Parts: sequence; structure tokens; C-alpha cells
Amino acid sequence: MELNIAVLPGDGIGSEISAQGVLVLETIARRFNHKFIFRTGLIGAAAIEAVGDPFPNETMQLCLDSDAILFSAVGDPRYDNDPTSPVRPEQGLLKMRKSLELYANIRPISTYKSLLERSPLKEEVIEGADFVCVRELTGGMYFGEKYESVDKAYDTNVYSRNEIERILRVAYGYALNRNKHLTVVDKANVLASSRLWRKVAQEMEKEYPEVKTDYMFVDNASMRLIQDPRFFDVLVTENTFGDILTDEASVITGSMGLLPSASTGEKTPLFEPVHGSWPEAAGKHIANPIAQILSAAMLLEHFGLKDEGKIVRDAVQASIENSIRTPDIQKKELKPYTTEEVGEWIADYCSKAN
Repeated sequence: MELNIAVLPGDGIGSEISAQGVLVLETIARRFNHKFIFRTGLIGAAAIEAVGDPFPNETMQLCLDSDAILFSAVGDPRYDNDPTSPVRPEQGLLKMRKSLELYANIRPISTYKSLLERSPLKEEVIEGADFVCVRELTGGMYFGEKYESVDKAYDTNVYSRNEIERILRVAYGYALNRNKHLTVVDKANVLASSRLWRKVAQEMEKEYPEVKTDYMFVDNASMRLIQDPRFFDVLVTENTFGDILTDEASVITGSMGLLPSASTGEKTPLFEPVHGSWPEAAGKHIANPIAQILSAAMLLEHFGLKDEGKIVRDAVQASIENSIRTPDIQKKELKPYTTEEVGEWIADYCSKAN
């Protein structure tokens, strides 16, 4: 298979982890006789510094001309600490999602037995947790009408029936291929937008009789994720709730550095780790590349390369079990490995594994 892949390292640790994702994909391409063509583009603070735009037209065209996007992270404290800045790195990510119509964000959450002690939750609570969060990505407050003055500000949470139906169909598709359990998360007791979500979901529920569909207010869901994460199979929700809940869920595994995601929709699909740019760690070679590498695995699987994706996942599992780990997940009594050492070990495993 031949794939054109746009590589967007972004900011902070982005270039370090991006290199490891590319390394693993290059290894897979050699082993399975694929041709992956990588082209790099600017986004975020790096793009602002270079051309004054967090998502320049050149990067947009690169994404449109590619089969997939391997993205890392955006964010810079210089902009975080200046709320008056008219241009911000995160605008690049939002613009990319909207421009490419990437309305479905898929975040799988699963635990590793050898890392259970790293989680802030009790082992007996999280062992065996394995679920998928499906977040609507291009609607809601992040993209609704906004107003801001010295004394007043608002963000408008707008959803249409079409936006809700299409993300629910994605969620039901995942539920059908997993344990046939879908939880719709909303705030229908307070918000009009959530009442539309629930109404549409209740109508669509009849189309999927083989799937058990239940409904949960977002505050209850946030508690249930901590008290009983094994309850969930597939969880679907709107943009703002999804942003918060998926970050909460990511802590279950013990490190955000372990969690990949995919954003799909009408145009070029995007694959990225769920964590941020961690600028304080840039250049220190301590960032965990596993989330980026597992995002590469999701990229492979998106194009039907299941065996290739499995080898990458097996390599990640083996690296964790053999304590080839960065500082965030390494055992206290063992020396941690650098970002590059972990990436190279996983790539080497991929080249040799049966």
C-alpha cells in the first residue's frame, strides 16, 4: 500500500515524539513492503512564529493532499499567559478540525496490567477497564457564536440534528464491533442542546436493537468513570463534555503518555496523542512516545492494515512489560529510558516480531 502522510510535529515535545511515530511507520513499511511518503508541515506556535498563522494555507493544502495526518501537539506558555493575544496556537488545531470536517474524535482507553500501580485509582477498580470515548469534535461551544467584553462574555452551544445523528452512527458502529453497549452522555435535565441530543438518540436507538443503549448525565458520568470505569464500553457525547471526560478518563491508565486518538470525518483523517505539548520537557528527551506510536497504529488500522497495527501494539506491550519506559511510567528502582530509546526499541521489535 502507498500512503501520503502529513506529519505535523507542532510545539513543545511534538518534534521528539513525532520522530518516533515516523520511525515506527517507516519500520512497518519496510517489513510489509508498503510505501509511506512523509511530508512535514507547520502548525501551532511554531507556525505563528514562522508565518504568523497557527494553521497556514500551506499546511491546509498539505493535509488535503495527504491520505492521513500524523499530528503531535500544539501549545506554548507564552500564549497561555497572555489572554489578550488575538492569535493562539490552539486556534490552529480547531481550524484544522473544522476545515477538514473531522467531526468524530475516537479515544480508546485501556489499562496495562503491569502499570496498574501507576494509576491514582485502586487496582481492583481499574483492572480490565477497556472502553472507547467518541467525542463530537466540530460543534458546540467551541465553534458557536462568541462574545466577550470587559463585563460580559458568552459562548453559544449549538447543535443540529444532522451533527448529532452522524456522531451517534459512528458510536453505534464502534459498539456493534465491541460489547454492544453504548452510553449517551448529556445534561438533558438542564440544557436545551442536550435535550435534542437525547431525543435524537432515543429515536436512533430503535435502529440498533442489538446494542444496549443507556443515558447518563455528565456529572454522573464523571463520577462513574472514577468509581466503576469497567461499566463503559462505548461512551458518546458532545464537544465540551467530551474534552473534559476524555482527559479525566486518560488518568485511569496512569499516564496520558499512553493514550492515542483518531479524528475522522469528511476529509483527511488525523491521528494524535491525547496529551499536550508539555513545553517544560522539550529537549529533555523524557517525553513518552507511546501515545504517538499507538496513534500510528490507529492510522494503520484505519486503512485496513490490521496485522501491521497489531505488531505495533504488541511492541508497545512488550516495551512496557520489559520496563523499556520513560520516566513517567518507569519503576522507581529502574533507570528510565529516553524518548528516542523507547521509540527505537519498539521499532526494532516491529522489525523482528513474528
